[in-house]
Amino acid sequence: MPAPPIRRPQPARVPALRRAGLAVVAGLLLAWAFPTFDHWWLAPVSVAALSAAVLGTTWRLAAVLGLLAGLAFFLPTLSWSGIYVGVLPWVALCFLQALYLAAMTAATAAVQRPLLGTRLQPLAYAAVPVLWVLQETARSHTPFGGFPWARLAFSQADSPLANLAAYAGAPGITFAVAALGAALHAGIAALWRHHGARGAAPGPVSPARGGRTAYGLAVALGAAAALPAAAAVALTPPTDGRRVDVLFVQGNVPRAGLDFNAERRRVLDNHVEETLRGVAGQTRPPSLVVWPENSSDIDPLRNDDAGAAIRRAVDGAGAPVLVGAVLREPDPRLSNASLFYRPGGGEPERYVKQHPVPFAEYIPFRSFFRLFSDKVDLVSSDFAAGDAPAAFEVPVAGAASYWAVPTICFEVAYDDLMREATLQPGRRDNLLVVQTNNATFGYTAESEQQFAISRIRAIEHGRSVVHVSTVGVSAFINPDGTFEDKTELFTAAAERGTPAVRSEVTVSNRIGDAPEYAAVVLLLLLVGGARWQVSRNARVVPHPRTEEEAAVV
Repeated sequence: MPAPPIRRPQPARVPALRRAGLAVVAGLLLAWAFPTFDHWWLAPVSVAALSAAVLGTTWRLAAVLGLLAGLAFFLPTLSWSGIYVGVLPWVALCFLQALYLAAMTAATAAVQRPLLGTRLQPLAYAAVPVLWVLQETARSHTPFGGFPWARLAFSQADSPLANLAAYAGAPGITFAVAALGAALHAGIAALWRHHGARGAAPGPVSPARGGRTAYGLAVALGAAAALPAAAAVALTPPTDGRRVDVLFVQGNVPRAGLDFNAERRRVLDNHVEETLRGVAGQTRPPSLVVWPENSSDIDPLRNDDAGAAIRRAVDGAGAPVLVGAVLREPDPRLSNASLFYRPGGGEPERYVKQHPVPFAEYIPFRSFFRLFSDKVDLVSSDFAAGDAPAAFEVPVAGAASYWAVPTICFEVAYDDLMREATLQPGRRDNLLVVQTNNATFGYTAESEQQFAISRIRAIEHGRSVVHVSTVGVSAFINPDGTFEDKTELFTAAAERGTPAVRSEVTVSNRIGDAPEYAAVVLLLLLVGGARWQVSRNARVVPHPRTEEEAAVV
C-alpha cells in the first residue's frame, strides 16, 4: 500500500481586525524609536509586532497590514514635511513610503506561508530582515532618485548597534535591528506554543519536540539579544586622528517657515556678524570657518554687495570660509552650492548639490502635479544638479593641509553619495561637512532626525562631521557618533572645536553595496526554499480546523 499522505498543522486563523490593530501598533512603536522620542530599543519591538501581524496570512492581507503599519509610522515621523505646505503633500509622501512597506509585507507573507509548519520554518523568520533591507534599498532609489529618510538604521544613533555602520553601513544596522525583531517574535511564539497559552492540543507535534523547539528558539533569542552589548564592546569605532581648528557658524533667520529668507540680506549679515564674534579675541585664526546651506541666498558671484560682505567675514576670520549659497545659474535654473572662499581674494571654488530634492528644489512633471496642488508653484525656479563630488584643500600653518568634503542637506541620507564623497582619490586626511537649512521645518523633529543621520555617517565612514544648520541643530560629530557643542534651534551661535581628520577606509566603504546584493542573494535562496516546500507539500493534507491551534502563531 502507498504511504499515507503527510499531514501538517496549518497556521492558526487570527482575526484580520486583530492583525490590523497589531500592525498599527507596530507603526506607532517604530515612530517612537526616532528622534525626538529617541526610544531606539522600540525599533526591534516594532519589527517583531509587524512580523507577528503578517505571519501565516495571505499576501493580499499582508499588503494591507504593511500599508497600515507604514501610515502609522510615516505620518507622525514625517509630519514636518507638511507643516508649511499643507496636508496633501505630507499625506501623499507618507502614502508613497507606506506602499514600500506594503510590498515588503506582501513579499514576506508569500515567502513565509509555504514554510510554516515544516522543518524549514526558521527560514520564515529569516525573510524578515532580508526584506527590510531590500525595502529600504528600493525606497532609497525610487522614484525620482528615492527618499532614504526614516530607515531603521537612522533610529539607532544612540544604540550600540550604530557601531555596525563601520562594518556594513546603514543596511547592516537595518538588518541587525530587523533580525532582533524576528528573533523576538520567534522566541515569544515558540514559548507561547510550548506552554499552551491558548489551551491548544499538541496535535501531531510531540510535546518533547515542541519543548526542544521552544528551548532552542529561546536560546537563539537570548544570543540575538546579546548582540547590542557585543557590538558596543567589540566594535567601538576609532576616533584618533590629527586635530584641526574649525569654527562653525549658525547665523539664524528672522522667522521660521517658507519665507525664512524673505530678508535675505539679514540672513547673510547674521552669518558675517556671528563669524566676527566667533573669532573676536582669539590669538590665532581657525583653519576653517563653515557656514550652512542658504547662508547667502543672494548670489555672491553676481551681487557685489553680497560678495563684499562674505569677503569681510573671510578677512576678519583670517581663514577660508565655506559658504552655502544659491547661484542664479545655469539660466533659467538655480544651483545650490558650497563656495570655498580663501583669504587674499580670487574666485571661490565650488561644489554644486548633486541630488536636488524633488518637490522642494525642483518639480518633476509640474503641469501634472499642479492638478493636485498649487503649492508646486512655490518652487518658481528648478535647481540644477551637480555632476560630481568635491573636496576643498584647507591649509594649516606649520602642518600638512587637509580636505573638507561638502555635503548639502538631504544628500547626507544617500549611501552612495556619501561613500563617493568620502573616498575621492587623493583626498586623504579629510573631514565631512554637512551644510543644511532646517528653517522651513520650524520646531519639528526634522532637524534632530537629520542630525541622527549625520551621526550614523560619521561611524560608517570613520570621519568627523561638521554638521551645521542655518537655524540648528549644529554640532561637531566625532568618528564614533558622539558629538560636541550642540546648538539649540533658532538661535545664533558660533562654536569652535577641534575635530579629527582621518584617512582610514572602513570595512563598510570597502564593501560598498555588497550588503544589498547579499540581501538579494538571500532572498533568492529563501524563494527557492519556499518553492521546494510548495512542491513537497503537493501531497500534504492539512489537519481539520480543530487542530489549527497547534501551529505557529
